[in-house]
Amino acid sequence: MVDGPLRRDLSRELAAPLAGAVFFWAARGGAPATKYLPTKHLPTKHLPTKHLPTNPLQSGVRAFHSPVTPARDKPRETSRSGTTLQKPLTPPSPALPPDEPWRKSQPALAFVASSAPDAELALQRLRRFYGECEPEHADVIVALGGDGMMLQTLHRFLGTGKPIYGMNRGSVGFLMNEFREDDLLERIRAAIRSIVHPLNMLVTDGQGAKTRARAFNEVSLLRQTHQAAKLEITVDDTVRLPELIADGLLLATPTGSTAYNLSANGPILPLSAPLMALTPISAFRPRRWRGALLPDRVRVGLRVLEADKRPVSAVADHVEIRDARAIEIEMDHGVTLVMLHDPGHGLDERILREQFDA
Repeated sequence: MVDGPLRRDLSRELAAPLAGAVFFWAARGGAPATKYLPTKHLPTKHLPTKHLPTNPLQSGVRAFHSPVTPARDKPRETSRSGTTLQKPLTPPSPALPPDEPWRKSQPALAFVASSAPDAELALQRLRRFYGECEPEHADVIVALGGDGMMLQTLHRFLGTGKPIYGMNRGSVGFLMNEFREDDLLERIRAAIRSIVHPLNMLVTDGQGAKTRARAFNEVSLLRQTHQAAKLEITVDDTVRLPELIADGLLLATPTGSTAYNLSANGPILPLSAPLMALTPISAFRPRRWRGALLPDRVRVGLRVLEADKRPVSAVADHVEIRDARAIEIEMDHGVTLVMLHDPGHGLDERILREQFDA
């Protein structure tokens, strides 16, 4: 039998592990520790430091009810029993930008194709593999064909806000991506966008009728007979060239600067350049005039001289007006279209490469 000071020492030694066991039993879901062993009775000076977590959230111990609740700034909610619960700390999910619907995990696709046999075959296979929705409900329009098909698709979905992802099933395909059947959704989600604005053309013909049309590549004036055209050029109502004798003239956007404009020895414009290229076609007089680079905010006016003797047609992409007499052209910055291209093959990169090709 133990008696005296030795008994008191043993009681003190046994109290420490007992108190720690009760404390951790309560901390792991048992009853509140204060109900069975009030805090003031805990012999804390004999408890190891690791048994006293000052902040249960930091130590990995589940939160428990305590007489003293530390102040927190985090949102709280109360259960039916009145216990204050801590809301889980979950990072907010990144919001999808409203103007980039193609980055969804499963973007809805609508397919369109030219009448070329390769394009028609690709259309059937892609529809069977990826499914299809109506264009008005699609996140992305997938165009199959060549550059002509891309221009038709841009015109067709003008004003809808639908991004266009083209794959080449035509001849040149400068505006298109490489055709591949596999990984289409992944390619679209990773695509970079190119922003284009159309040209607005207003034509007055020989009967006085006015016709409006839009062009994403260029507006061109072409002689209709064996005789060269005579044109007067104004920029913002100021006459800049009283008379140009040539086979024609064109005004190109940066997107169209690598098309007909380049064939006529016009300059290549970077996609982000706020410029338009005014380029003569086979100029006879002035013989040394090679065209001009114009800010894309100006209005260009063209008047056909000796129109009865030298008739001219005005063409905006694929829309042609015969016997044009007066033409006004300006870029419409209020209309924006988005073309999607694979990383490393965007329009900016292609336009840059075009300038160094032999």
